[in-house]
Amino acid sequence: MGFSAYFRLLRAGYVLAREGALSIISAEGLPPALAPLRAGIWLGRLIERRAVRQTGHVERLTRALNLLGPTYVKLGQTLATRPDVVGVDIANDLAGLQDRMDPFDAALVPTILTAALGDKAAELTELSAPIAAASIAQVHRATVRPADGPPRTVAVKILRPGVKARFMDDIESFYAGARLADRFIASTKRLRPIEVVQTLDRSAQLELDLRLEAAAISEMAENIKDDTGFVIPSVSWDHVAQNVLTTSWVDGIPIRNHAALDAAGVDRKALAANLLQSFLKHAIRDGFFHADMHPGNLFADAHSGDVIAVDFGIMGRINRRERRFLADILYGFITRNYRLVAERHFDIGYVPKNQSVDDFALAIRSIGEPLHGRTAADISMARVLGQLFAITDMFDMQTRPELVLLQKSMVLVEGVSRALDPNLDIWTVAEPVVGDWLRKQAGPMGQIENLGEHLKVINEAAGRVPAILAQAELALSDYHAAKQGQRDPLMRWLLLGLMGIAGVTLLALLWRIMVFTGW
Repeated sequence: MGFSAYFRLLRAGYVLAREGALSIISAEGLPPALAPLRAGIWLGRLIERRAVRQTGHVERLTRALNLLGPTYVKLGQTLATRPDVVGVDIANDLAGLQDRMDPFDAALVPTILTAALGDKAAELTELSAPIAAASIAQVHRATVRPADGPPRTVAVKILRPGVKARFMDDIESFYAGARLADRFIASTKRLRPIEVVQTLDRSAQLELDLRLEAAAISEMAENIKDDTGFVIPSVSWDHVAQNVLTTSWVDGIPIRNHAALDAAGVDRKALAANLLQSFLKHAIRDGFFHADMHPGNLFADAHSGDVIAVDFGIMGRINRRERRFLADILYGFITRNYRLVAERHFDIGYVPKNQSVDDFALAIRSIGEPLHGRTAADISMARVLGQLFAITDMFDMQTRPELVLLQKSMVLVEGVSRALDPNLDIWTVAEPVVGDWLRKQAGPMGQIENLGEHLKVINEAAGRVPAILAQAELALSDYHAAKQGQRDPLMRWLLLGLMGIAGVTLLALLWRIMVFTGW
């Protein structure tokens, strides 16, 4: 990593401070772990433009984020969904980053399509001007006229030229910042900043290949084929390339256009509940979820009120253990079983074993109890997040990079849902999804799935036994060759020990099967 990454990081800090980004942060409200940043915030605010200091308006922040690069735009898109954290005016200003950015030169589009799709590009006709433009790509409406079928209306997504290089520059500067924090700010080590950036890096690499987005749409379509209330487009595989994605056209009302939703008679309360429940269903049941559900990617069907989602470039995936963790945590809060919440945090390794489960349960109760019986409008999410961060510091909790996308997505979805319905009670809405899944896991089908997981582990372990025996035989052969046939009691005991380990392993696996199946 060269000095250019540190220069870009310094430039980004200067631009953001100049345009008032630090005014969003309350230095006094920072948890103790981030106390060293207070001086930096104070210094940074000294270079704010005079207009920002005098009025508090940060209308140029959107332009600054766009100037800095696509990953900074992603940050702005997330903040735009949290007016309860950054303020209504700032959130409204940042909302333009979701799908109303300046498009790239339309004259480049035909050349890009021909280079990417070859002869198939000719089947895309009546290409419109960009109908949406974001940090990574822009979308056009078009008509596909295949030689062997009827014409159909499609959406054509095209990556911005040069966006990969800009993305990689951003990620490189993030690595620079993460390494500086890891080295010089001891309190951030537990947050594992380098591993978090690695997670973002991997996500960015996947997002920049639209063939993988097409595959994600296909996988999610299989997962939700029997569901209702959540609609996604289908893929036109003949018109997909690394930088071009063509899907069926979907009509809907932008989910952030509350006036249009009301005029069409869409029940916003039901829409908010459907959105939150759909996300939880995908995450907990399937372990595969849309991880970029900002309002620019969400629409509502004017007739059915269904949620329509687009842009599957960022997807999250969690394994069975993490899905159970999420379900238990939510169910613990729903039923006010804070001991369960605490124990699951210890089980998955979020909280070190040297901490007290009882003390952590008490800390969780201090967060959960004030939230019960209150609507979204009554809850200060900024205060809740600050308290959560203070507790993570108090109990030396470690960041789990594999859950970063899940946590970010939950913040997004909850923010969009509460905007639709300020009186949303997330616990009441979440209970049917979480409770049903946990009850199924306790039933026969859930036990069969658990048995399958156990048998998979057992099979993998059993497969290592021959290797143990082979290594023992090889070690004995080498020893005898070196000693020219001399016997050594120690070596005999070593061989017997290795064979014993293999035997005990097989017996333990057999016992595990018997216990689990009730033999």
